Amino acid sequence: MVFTTLRRNILTRPIFRWAQKALPSLSETEKEALDAGDVWWDAELFTGNPDWQKLLDTPTAKLSKKEQEFLKGPVEELCGMLDEWQINHELHGLSEGVWDFLRKNRFFAMIIPEAFGGLEFSAYAHSEVIRKIGSRSLVAAVTVMVPNSLGPGELLIQFGTKEQQDYWLPRLAKGEEIPCFGLTSPKAGSDAASMLDNGIICKSTFKGKEVTGLRLNWHKRYITLGPVATVMGLAFKLFDPDHILGDRDDLGITVALVPTEMKGIEIGRRHLPAGQMFQVGPNWGKDVFIPMDYIIGGEAQIGKGWKMLMTALAAGRGVSLPSLSASNTAFSARTTGAYARIREQFGIPIGKFGGVQTLLGRMAANAYLVDAARKLTCAGLDEGYKLAVISAIMKAHATSRMRSSVIDAMDVHAGKAVIDGPSNYLSQLYKALPVAITVEGANILTRSMMIFGQGAIRCHPWLLKEMCALEEKDKGKALADFDKVLWGHIGHGFKTLGRAWLWCWSKALIVPAPSVPDKVRPYYKNLSRYAAAFALLSDVAFLTLGGTLKRREMLSGRLGDILSELYLLSAVLKRWEDDGHKEDDLPLVAYCMRDGFTKIEERIAAILRNFPSRPFAWFVQLIMQPFGPRHYGPSDALIKACADLLLVPSEGRDRLSMGLYFGNEGDPVHTLEKAFELIQETKPLREKMKKANMDDIEEARQNGVLTENETEKLKETNELIEKIIAVDDFAPEELLGLKGTQHGPE
Repeated sequence: MVFTTLRRNILTRPIFRWAQKALPSLSETEKEALDAGDVWWDAELFTGNPDWQKLLDTPTAKLSKKEQEFLKGPVEELCGMLDEWQINHELHGLSEGVWDFLRKNRFFAMIIPEAFGGLEFSAYAHSEVIRKIGSRSLVAAVTVMVPNSLGPGELLIQFGTKEQQDYWLPRLAKGEEIPCFGLTSPKAGSDAASMLDNGIICKSTFKGKEVTGLRLNWHKRYITLGPVATVMGLAFKLFDPDHILGDRDDLGITVALVPTEMKGIEIGRRHLPAGQMFQVGPNWGKDVFIPMDYIIGGEAQIGKGWKMLMTALAAGRGVSLPSLSASNTAFSARTTGAYARIREQFGIPIGKFGGVQTLLGRMAANAYLVDAARKLTCAGLDEGYKLAVISAIMKAHATSRMRSSVIDAMDVHAGKAVIDGPSNYLSQLYKALPVAITVEGANILTRSMMIFGQGAIRCHPWLLKEMCALEEKDKGKALADFDKVLWGHIGHGFKTLGRAWLWCWSKALIVPAPSVPDKVRPYYKNLSRYAAAFALLSDVAFLTLGGTLKRREMLSGRLGDILSELYLLSAVLKRWEDDGHKEDDLPLVAYCMRDGFTKIEERIAAILRNFPSRPFAWFVQLIMQPFGPRHYGPSDALIKACADLLLVPSEGRDRLSMGLYFGNEGDPVHTLEKAFELIQETKPLREKMKKANMDDIEEARQNGVLTENETEKLKETNELIEKIIAVDDFAPEELLGLKGTQHGPE
């Protein structure tokens, strides 16, 4: 006790004073954002010594029988009704028949409890539905995913009063109401504190009675489903200048549920997001009066809107766009592998060229990694966690890897993917890439500020406790609390320093690993090594930069990249375990690991090169990278092995794209799949003709080299290849809109 008192007064007190100036202070919106989510495997990585058994013991995401039937039934039927070219270029949206089908089959009610007429699906089922629809139509996928992620339904479930839930949730479940959510304003996108949309507490007449309520004025944009919505969740700043509710003028960000038919609301105009015809647009409200019970959660939730939004977003961002990204990375990999096998140059498939294989290998690994991370994130969400930091990782990195894969697919397809038309199955994905990159928190901001900025405070074992101690109003208690956590942090720091030094210098040889097959055990060891390095880098950054770190976005972005790679690579290992140690997936696992280790090494080197405090940078470099980065990415042989996985039919290729939709008879993707199968099936026949030194199929038949059936099979194959290679063309009058039909390949 005496020692603790002396330590507190002599050592801790001056550090306490320094920390009050050095560590970042928290704004109210930052505090609410930090309180809104949970930590999970991300916190384990931040310790610098992750317990891998916790990850391996996480239950694998699975579908219930009801969820499987929904995917095989209504989702399959919906995909068969969709034609993306028609949706975007003829109908300019989904048909009424599709809208009716979505309502009837409760596609908008996947997250709504069964007690209110919803489907009450797991996060994984929700994700699988979006992933499958996304392989057929981006427009339909966005239409389905928005009401099931950030929107009135989720907010009502989490925060609504019983009366609000009983009235609105059944109507939303049946599709009687189409919801949207209004957050983004022209002058306030990611910075909600700059929001000009406002509500004023006042009294007015509503349905013949004088009641206390809010007079709202707003201008929102980029609101998905906004043009067709019947009810809108609205975020605004609430003020009480006449002190009707109390002494405060500014009551904070609040969320209300507003029927769009109300007087003063202008809604219906549409944006055109990169030519994708899902319903999105601006809306306005002028002097719109609503009673107090329109506030979601009632008066008790006044001023808590930002926390409500962050809590809902933590789940929604982890499901919606990552599912779409997983769909498109797998779709791009599968179709590009098939096309690269079918398309020949100089007498050989283009998939055999090294340059093409470089892209195919990366696409295969991306598809494996993104889907692994999607499944792990869904598993965490289904365990009940609100994964704020992990959702940010998933949103930013899944969409970035989707962009990489789609661009790679365009490069391999070349002119086939450039010429637009009904037979082009890639151009709509390519055009839509900026949408995924910018919505639900732009990737630039998410990477540079949110992942590490929020992650460091939420996940670090001691940092948030120190900040809370510094915020304590009672000075005596603040010093006592800070003393306790400070010395806990110092002890943790020395352990991290020792681990990082020993594990890095031993090249991870002495790092403990879980009981897993020898083929993957070194990956666990290296990930632990990098987790220790990351934990040490984080502590050094906060020690030397303090509160200025959040303004050094290039450094915090690189730190966020390391945390993200650690999470994504953890998901890869978890997937390989969950899939039952599939040997033919090992090249994909190895590619992901070597590529990820290289990125981590590069980020560490970049941080140390640019670290403001040079003595600290030299010291940390001596511990982590005495000889510079030591990983150089996947080998050529490994790249080839991953590329080959896409070039021939196999269980591994099917696992990468399991659950996607590949079209109806006559659709371009269905034709591609059929041609891919036939070209493998007829390979022996081509070799037979080559051996007989014959190029003409009829000549081979006449000379007895081919049977009648073999001749027909080869002709069918060649016809399909011609269809795949062909591109669309249009008559001038068609492009001028004088005729309504489009020509596909002959």
